[in-house]
Amino acid sequence: MARTLPLPTSPSLSRSDGVPRRRGLIVVLSVLAGALIAALWSFRFVDSVIGDNVANTLLGYDAKQTAIGGLAAGTVFAFVSGLAGTFTACNIAVFGAIAPMAGSPAAGSRRFRAVLRPLSRLALGMVVVSAVYGAVGALLGDRLPQLSAVQTASGLPPRLIQASVVFGLIGLAFVYLGLAALRVVPDPFARLSGRFPHARIVVVGALIGGFLVGRPFPLFHKLFEYAAATRNPFYGAAVFVLQSLGNITLMALLFVVLLYATRGRFTQWLTASPTRIAAITAVTFLVVGAFTFLYWDVRLPAMFGYGWFPTASW
Repeated sequence: MARTLPLPTSPSLSRSDGVPRRRGLIVVLSVLAGALIAALWSFRFVDSVIGDNVANTLLGYDAKQTAIGGLAAGTVFAFVSGLAGTFTACNIAVFGAIAPMAGSPAAGSRRFRAVLRPLSRLALGMVVVSAVYGAVGALLGDRLPQLSAVQTASGLPPRLIQASVVFGLIGLAFVYLGLAALRVVPDPFARLSGRFPHARIVVVGALIGGFLVGRPFPLFHKLFEYAAATRNPFYGAAVFVLQSLGNITLMALLFVVLLYATRGRFTQWLTASPTRIAAITAVTFLVVGAFTFLYWDVRLPAMFGYGWFPTASW
């Protein structure tokens, strides 16, 4: 009797331990995607065309030219300017939080909890950092580089030097988290995950809150100056928290839509394979991390004559 030969099978796309194959390719392509976005990014378009128009429409007046008329007006301005700054180069990384939130431990529960728990953990880390910095900023005022008018010998304004340092560190942190998702480097949350399953999301929220520490967005700079003029740390903390909440509003709405519009199928698809969630989480973190670092620590200095980075002309 002739023996039946086994049919050839396609090579597995994942390893048995849930780690994606071709991790090197994932890393290279993700970093290249981040570099491409950094090269094509138009800060004039997102800051002025999108940011200013959104703020002007919601507030009903010229947000840049009109003085903030009191504490209540400043409170409204804080949230609106945060919403208007959703797509700025110092905030776009918030969308990288969607994949890890969808794959969080609450994702398998009922949809309301699947939405509320990850968002609340993200907000917790974000609120703590933004509140502390808002209070400190209101007390220190122009003693911080972010509000300093001092001219430096390098030609870079102090606020941009602070932005370069802060966003460079945040970008590298996202890159590390992406590499950890692929198990290229040790996972900093490996030991914490058993006792604190939401620790990763809280830290991502803290990184998002850290965006305010270096943000040069003109509308935020205006809010910062007003908060510092009050010398009230509680008011500074409150408006900075509202600014951060405005920053993540569209991302939170997108997360809600993905869970409810798909009736949970998005989460089920994402978490059906450990390899899939690892790969998607890694890609999102690596892309936003590479973009953030390259934009603020390579492209920005190049604009002032320090090095070179390819930049679109628009």
